[in-house]
Amino acid sequence: MTGRPVTGRPATDAEPLKPLAASSRTVPATTYDCILLAGFGGPEGQDDVIPYLRNVTRGRGIPDERLEEVSHHYRHFGGISPINEQNRELKAALEGEIAARGLGLPVYWGNRFWAPYLADALAELHADGHRRVLVVVTTAFASYSGCRAYREDLATALEQTGLAGELHLDKVRQYFDHPGFVEPNVRAVREGLRSLVADGKGDAMHVMFATHSIPTAAADASGPREALPSGEPVPTGAGETWYEGGGWYVEQQRAVAALIMDRIADEFPEVPFSLVYQSRSGDPSTPWLEPDVNLAIEQLPEDTSGLAISAIGFVSDHMEVVWDLDNEARDTCAERGLAMVRVPTVGVDPVFVSGLVDLIEERHVRAPGDQPRERQALTELGPWQDVCPTDCCRTRDPKPTVASC
Repeated sequence: MTGRPVTGRPATDAEPLKPLAASSRTVPATTYDCILLAGFGGPEGQDDVIPYLRNVTRGRGIPDERLEEVSHHYRHFGGISPINEQNRELKAALEGEIAARGLGLPVYWGNRFWAPYLADALAELHADGHRRVLVVVTTAFASYSGCRAYREDLATALEQTGLAGELHLDKVRQYFDHPGFVEPNVRAVREGLRSLVADGKGDAMHVMFATHSIPTAAADASGPREALPSGEPVPTGAGETWYEGGGWYVEQQRAVAALIMDRIADEFPEVPFSLVYQSRSGDPSTPWLEPDVNLAIEQLPEDTSGLAISAIGFVSDHMEVVWDLDNEARDTCAERGLAMVRVPTVGVDPVFVSGLVDLIEERHVRAPGDQPRERQALTELGPWQDVCPTDCCRTRDPKPTVASC
């Protein structure tokens, strides 16, 4: 399957089709003082679990008793989420690649929901004399939780620290279709299918691309509003259709999944694939993106010989990956006697790390007049926008953000 052309759907039928505005919403490169790696954060011990979950659910009125009920996957791993250690490794890898290129940019690290917090990182880099900051976020796709929430929390951190007039924060673009993200995923899926073939499970394989489920209302609001996906049903190799709404979150992941399968078609030309969702939470009555990965596994054809799952919506093997896929999805496969391989996320793959620094060099030049790095994108949706319009990934209660226009 190849990716279909996307030219954008106008707000009214009377308007002509126009190209995706994100591809032209760029800003000139400039010189920055440092890099801020912005992550989600996670607990690092049993005593951290409930305070961490309070941070994540703040404002929703959820009692500790309910939080304890949903903490089991953290408790299972000793209260330790792998995400902080993975971000330490990513920070070190970025520092190494930046040094190798002679960019002279120190790297700081801050999280939304656990130490080191974004406010602490901003205070630290300000104390070190830095004023112009380029932010790298550990999410590849456009959504409220993957982009706007980070930009809101960065704006809040500026207010908390009293540095709103002292620091200038910009953010690198979403990198879902940058070669640095795509190529390691292509390699991982290819190797996963090869392992199934080597185990004698290559007769009727299937690939599932798993991503975090979000409310359909949030999916509909994802990305810029002045140009929208076509909304037409898209058939998959499994004979089903993907999301038909008007948001870019699913459209981006659909495009990347199709691209990956195109890239491996030389070796695996007839393998069906689908986009599935995981890690749903919240009110059961609220519509969320479906199908859930476990239901999708149960509904695979009986003759499916092997399943490769790619956690395409994640950049590292953090809690949602190791629990929802490596435990729950694997158990579902075992119940039906289906061989499964969960392929690696990009993590600190050298190609991914190099790609992140390529993104930095799109925005950072060492001296005025220097040429920034050429922007790369492997789908028709990119290169994605440098700054977000005010209605991008908008919620019913929008807050101030950074990196907006």
